[in-house]
Amino acid sequence: MKFALLTVTYSGLFYSGKALTVEQQIYKAKQLGFEGLAIETKRPIASPLDLSKATRIRIKEVAADQAIELCAVESMSNFCSRHSEERENNLAMMKQVLSLAHDLGVGMVKIFAAWPGIIDDEEAVAMYAQYEKGNYFKPLTPLDLKVWDRAINGIREVASWAEDLGITLVLQNHAPVLRPGYEDALAMMNEVDRKNVKLCIDVPLFSDRQKNEYVREAVRNCGENILYTHYGAWNLTTLEDGEVIQEPAPHHGGKINYETFLEALYENGYTGYLASEYCLPLIKNHKIAGIEEVDHATIIALRYMKKILAQVKSKIKTDIPKASLV
Repeated sequence: MKFALLTVTYSGLFYSGKALTVEQQIYKAKQLGFEGLAIETKRPIASPLDLSKATRIRIKEVAADQAIELCAVESMSNFCSRHSEERENNLAMMKQVLSLAHDLGVGMVKIFAAWPGIIDDEEAVAMYAQYEKGNYFKPLTPLDLKVWDRAINGIREVASWAEDLGITLVLQNHAPVLRPGYEDALAMMNEVDRKNVKLCIDVPLFSDRQKNEYVREAVRNCGENILYTHYGAWNLTTLEDGEVIQEPAPHHGGKINYETFLEALYENGYTGYLASEYCLPLIKNHKIAGIEEVDHATIIALRYMKKILAQVKSKIKTDIPKASLV
């Protein structure tokens, strides 16, 4: 498994300070100890509207020079609007996103069934638009089925374009259309039924479904379809002795079960990226914090995840019977 930095972290949206360009974030990723960079395609960092051909070439050159892999391009897709013009606008955006990924030599594009959006010009920092996160036990209605079908049809259309470019789409298990957990994302992938549509499964998006048995079930049932995953840098803190621990997760107030998730991924042979993101308003002591707090949060989160991964590898190696090592 490898670690990547997601560019939303230094987008200037959630802290007090300027955004870092893609090139600057490549250097930042290298400085902080990451192996890859994932590029989120929205302003002010990496909207395809703003990145010229020359800029795209320069991004590739800087990444190669710094030995930082451009591991994913992340779209802000929403296939589910009730308005046909908005769905068409989304498809036009996705063509631009695929073109950017192709120009950058990136073979994986993350998609949402429906991204609710952010509001970035009304308050001091960006805020998420209101949306219903739902519950995993929420019953479906006829309207839900219409929305689901819009997502299926939209993803299929984009998947055909992506296939022509040698790109794989990975569907993230993110609300609102997909309920907390893995089941809806897996079902949608299966119903789309395209070889180049796989999964981005994030354990923080399981909400309060963090029991060992469920987390293992998620990885087992999704299996080799999991090509990508994120972790949050927004709920960790350090004790006086330097130990990094989790604070209550904003989605459900409990702990995120990264230990079991990484162990299950490792046992399943996952060799992809774990992408670090800080995508919530960063407020310290009732003030909007600066970029130095983003650095701190990202550094300790990477330390925390690397420690868990090292423990997982050690545990699994210890559990292997000696006879199997002969």
